[in-house]
Amino acid sequence: MTEESSKIKVDARRPYTVMTVCTGNICRSPMAEIVLRNEFQLRGLGDVVAVRSSGVSDEEYGNPIDRRAQRELTKRGYRLPASHFAHRIEADEIAETNLFLPMTASHMRSLLRLLPPQKRELVHMYRAFDPSLPKPQPGREMLLDLADPWYGGPREFEVAMDQVEQCAPYIVDWVAARIERAD
Repeated sequence: MTEESSKIKVDARRPYTVMTVCTGNICRSPMAEIVLRNEFQLRGLGDVVAVRSSGVSDEEYGNPIDRRAQRELTKRGYRLPASHFAHRIEADEIAETNLFLPMTASHMRSLLRLLPPQKRELVHMYRAFDPSLPKPQPGREMLLDLADPWYGGPREFEVAMDQVEQCAPYIVDWVAARIERAD
C-alpha cells in the first residue's frame, strides 16, 4: 500500500478529529484545543480538522474555562469560544476521534481504560510530538507531562501555555501528513 492511499480522506462533513484530554476539562485541554484549532486554521486545515477537548473526570462538569487559563489565552491573542462546557469524554466523542492527546501520563492511563481496544493506538501524549524532548522508556511517560497550572498562579499558566504552543506546530505537521482532502 502506498503512503498516499493510506491517508485518511477528510472534508468538512467528515473531518479528522483531534481530542485534547486533561483532568476536568477547564485548564490544559481547552488551552490546547484553542491553540491547536488556531494552528490548524493558520495552516489552511481548519475546515477539515475538528479540535475538541474533554476530561477524564466529571468533577468540573458544566464549568467554563478556568479564568486564569482564559487570561493567559487572551494575553497571547487567542479568541475564546463563546461557551465552554467542561465534561468527561463521552462514547460518541470516542467513536469519532482520530487522535487523542492526553496532557499527562495519568490522563493517558485513565483514557486508555475508557477506550475500546481498537482506539488505543490513537492515543499519543501531547508533548510526545516535541522533537526536543527525549522519548521516554515505557513506564516513564510522566517525563512528558504538560505542567499542571491548577494549584499555581499566573506563572504556572504561562509555563503550561508555553508547552502547549511549543508542541502545536508539530502536532499539526503530524496530522497534515496523515490526511488528504476528499475530492
